[in-house]
Amino acid sequence: MHYELKTLRERFTVSYAYPVHFTRRVFAQDNALLASVLGGRAGASPLRVLMVVDAGVSGATPGLMRQIDAYFNARAQRITLADKPLIVPGGENAKNGWGNVREIMTRAGRARLDRHSVIAAVGGGSVLDMAGFAASLIHRGVRFVRLPTTALAQNDAGVGVKNGMNEGGAKNFIGTFAPPFAVINDFAFLKTLPQGDWISGVAEAFKVAIIADKPFFNTLCALAPKLKKRNQAAMEQVVYRTAQLHLRHIATSGDPFESGSARPLDFGHWAAHRLEVMSGFTLTHGQAVAIGIALDSTYALFKRMIPEDEHAAILSGLADCGLPIYSPLLERPELLDGLEQFREHLGGRLCVTLPAPLGAKREVHTMDTRLIRQAIARLR
Repeated sequence: MHYELKTLRERFTVSYAYPVHFTRRVFAQDNALLASVLGGRAGASPLRVLMVVDAGVSGATPGLMRQIDAYFNARAQRITLADKPLIVPGGENAKNGWGNVREIMTRAGRARLDRHSVIAAVGGGSVLDMAGFAASLIHRGVRFVRLPTTALAQNDAGVGVKNGMNEGGAKNFIGTFAPPFAVINDFAFLKTLPQGDWISGVAEAFKVAIIADKPFFNTLCALAPKLKKRNQAAMEQVVYRTAQLHLRHIATSGDPFESGSARPLDFGHWAAHRLEVMSGFTLTHGQAVAIGIALDSTYALFKRMIPEDEHAAILSGLADCGLPIYSPLLERPELLDGLEQFREHLGGRLCVTLPAPLGAKREVHTMDTRLIRQAIARLR
């Protein structure tokens, strides 16, 4: 018996576009950028905005909450705060479990936000991930504006299309693909960062340079002493170029929502994500990525994908910036569980990006655990 009577099929495409702005002192009274991005109009009801603020940023930026209030009060006919800003924990704790996501949704419901309202988050990548995830669930998606405050968030996490939270012992187990309405990178926030957070974002710069832009890699190595010593101009140069490369990949890869298995921008991340969890998130994301880059680059050396001089340049570049290239956690057998978790995250087929050679990449679908252990021994 033939059971299928008819089948309907249709195809459509959706075009996405969002700006990534660079500025300084975004909440200064004479800086009109945020108001322009939000787009509230005189004569209409003011645009309602729910602000979410990283507690670490609030603590490191005296007067920030007063600046936010004053900024909106001065433009009350166009934009208004829907509620007092919600302050949430910074760092990885921001996205561990449902507590903060639920609080944002509760606040949005209580304030009766509609789909044309805005949730705007000020903070590091974890806060942006979590707040963006909450925004993508409210009314099936309210407008979300990111104001990244760390180097890593400004050059990577804050400019992409992913949101998420950690659950079940796995990083980013739950999440959505939801492009932001806009991104505003305020370079002034970088000056407030502790040294670890200052340099962590450089790991993502090395990541994309090693697999896609050898001249930029050489620039990073040359700038390493300045970056380590907190040279603001050097960091701004690195953040801008790294953000540019990340956005270019998202726009031109043909797979912005990662429907396939290849994830070039996750070079070094199979080990990094596992190391973060194993460390109880005492390793920052940038530190873990640097170690993951060192491990996969050493593996690529053993597979003859890169020569000794390029391998040495990678390790030296990372170390010269003050980034780690080894952790005793690499010795623990559960590290290799990261390969299986990464395979599941990719959708069933393992696909690891390796440098081949420096400035280019190759995707491999198997990893020799014997060589991984040898690479760990080499790093040790």
